[in-house]
Amino acid sequence: MKKNYLTLAFSSLLFTFHVQAQKFESYEQTIPGTNVNFKMIAIPAGSFMLGSNPADSKKEQDETPQKKVELSAFWIEEHEVTFAEWDAFFKNMDVPQTKAIAVDAVSRPTAQYIDLTWGMGRDPKQPANSMSQQAGIMYCKWLYEQTGIFYRLPTEAEWEYACRAGNDKPVSNDPNSLQEYGFFKNNSGGKYHKVMQLKPNAFGLYDMLGNLSEWTLDQYNPTAYELLAAGAKDPSTPPAGKYPRVARGGSYLDETEVLRCTNRIASSAEWNKRDPQIPKSRWWLTDGMHMGFRIARPLIQPSKEEIEKFYASYLK
Repeated sequence: MKKNYLTLAFSSLLFTFHVQAQKFESYEQTIPGTNVNFKMIAIPAGSFMLGSNPADSKKEQDETPQKKVELSAFWIEEHEVTFAEWDAFFKNMDVPQTKAIAVDAVSRPTAQYIDLTWGMGRDPKQPANSMSQQAGIMYCKWLYEQTGIFYRLPTEAEWEYACRAGNDKPVSNDPNSLQEYGFFKNNSGGKYHKVMQLKPNAFGLYDMLGNLSEWTLDQYNPTAYELLAAGAKDPSTPPAGKYPRVARGGSYLDETEVLRCTNRIASSAEWNKRDPQIPKSRWWLTDGMHMGFRIARPLIQPSKEEIEKFYASYLK
């Protein structure tokens, strides 16, 4: 028994060393037990001006004042999480039962009340839609348990930095230019589309604007930038309540003004108002068919204890 314990401990140590020592470069991740894989894009550390320039006529009050912030290096998924990726989790019968995921009286996502693809199909390459923030974080937790790698949603600052891709100016809001990069009201035909159909940004990321709006980790605070210190490193607003949380990017239903790298979208209970389940589902958004997510990963993996504390804080 002692030998087995030591062998397991040594193996765990080697795995931890491998995770921490991995070269900082883009890589492909295969979900264990499946043939599903996705690409994580390496985003270098740097600083940028978070929020909208005072001269931007399209800016909203909650995007100001603009503040310079610093970010550590991180990875972010090349595209929005697809149904192929989500279903690897949704159809997995080995999801562990813990208090953190004891939602809807079961330990896994409930079946959708209605066809949440709203007649748009459920192709494996389409982005998983109608997702609550908790569903996205639970997927990340499950992926961590499968791979030993800490995945999470990006922070607001990370998302905006990745969207800007080194450019102080967002993609033009001229419909003719925007339609090369994102699906929105003018070119979506009223439905979301398979990932990676349009041009990527300079970091190689697809659909940062349009297709589906994407969850970030942050609690929404309309005056968050006023409270932010200039030069802050890796800023993020921790969870304080179920609503509102921050989404970014805009969706296939939105006008061009919404599809801006700096635009902050506050979540609403209205997105799940018509859900007839009692209690209402924490997984699906009946009227939030425009919501999806992509995952991120910090360069330095936290300790096991820190990871467990992190997930618990978002999965109350």
